[in-house]
Amino acid sequence: MKILHTSDWHLGHMLYGHDRTEEQQAMLDQMVEIVKEEQPDVFILAGDVYHTSDPRPAVQALFNKTIANLVRQCPEMTIVVTAGNHDSSTKHEIFKTPWEALNVHVIGKFDKDNLESLIVEVPNKGYVVAMPFVFERFLPEDIYERLAEMVSQRNKTDLPVVLSAHTAIKDVDFTGHDDVTERRVGGVDIVDVSKISHGFDYVALGHIHKLQFVHTGHHNARYCGTPLDVSFDEIYDKPHSVTIVEINHHGETLTDDNYKYIPIKNIRPLVTLPDPKDTTKFGKWENVWAQYNAYPETAKVYIRLNISDPEAMPSNAYEMCKKQAEGKEYEFCCINSPKKQATSTTENGIPQLSVEEFQKLDPWDVVKMFAADTQDASFNETEMEPLFEEALNELNYQKREEKQL
Repeated sequence: MKILHTSDWHLGHMLYGHDRTEEQQAMLDQMVEIVKEEQPDVFILAGDVYHTSDPRPAVQALFNKTIANLVRQCPEMTIVVTAGNHDSSTKHEIFKTPWEALNVHVIGKFDKDNLESLIVEVPNKGYVVAMPFVFERFLPEDIYERLAEMVSQRNKTDLPVVLSAHTAIKDVDFTGHDDVTERRVGGVDIVDVSKISHGFDYVALGHIHKLQFVHTGHHNARYCGTPLDVSFDEIYDKPHSVTIVEINHHGETLTDDNYKYIPIKNIRPLVTLPDPKDTTKFGKWENVWAQYNAYPETAKVYIRLNISDPEAMPSNAYEMCKKQAEGKEYEFCCINSPKKQATSTTENGIPQLSVEEFQKLDPWDVVKMFAADTQDASFNETEMEPLFEEALNELNYQKREEKQL
């Protein structure tokens, strides 16, 4: 079975107010050409089709047109699309039935009473277990084992079995994500890969934007990464791409020879000054401003300035940068400065944080800090944490459902 694995398209994403339709369309056109050339048996889009749960009609039309073009280029291909945490599971389900007429399987919701709906059979080629994004508390503990066993009962000729999942895996590289805590990345709970990988020949992952393998001991679990960078910090050692993986039979030991990576060109790259290759580097205002001032006018890029001494900037620095970009091909986006660490503490040793720092804390860490600061003797971390996690998951679930109404 030949699989094209992609994820995290984030269609409709606006970059500091700039409409990215042009480069998203170019990315999708490349995706269609890759399918035309490779003729895969399966096309997996592992979540975050859209950047918001309520995409504009024009953005939905962009997705629909692309799927139709994929079908035209490879009519025998099975397409599997799952909802990510940015997507509306309900809206994905609306067009489920008409899409199936084109061999396109759109899975938005997890239905514990209809697990068969998550299993997509690719005739004479293999099986895809398509798991949409679900908060961990709403998944049965043994759900992945049960799904693998259900496929095993049907898979009498040892065809390849693939899992598509949109989740955050423990101990991977989260570079490019700025909302990372010990428990969550981008609001998604971190899980151990051993919880989801047993019984599957390939685990096609979405959510983390960096292309990378996940260690399972079998070289068979992978984040394909974003085909188009979503933030300035998505500067990686390998280009944004799609993954092609070929599996001959169930139980096969995969090696590098089973994989191919096809780069996706961004027609309007994201550039950080002073050093486009190192987004962690900052420069003094006068030096970075001079570099920005001399930037080629015809360069079709987005620009961010990394300033180490924001206190030295003129009061109208942002307006200066916007004016400098007028009439040029490049687009100015923002001025970035190093995040300051808390320098003071309360009398009980708790760091005093800025609003920005406080907003990035894991909610449970806030609870622990509050208990320490108030010296609450009744606070029992072992007993309280499971109760707090349950309440938080319930709140997140309610907020997600409200967004989709």
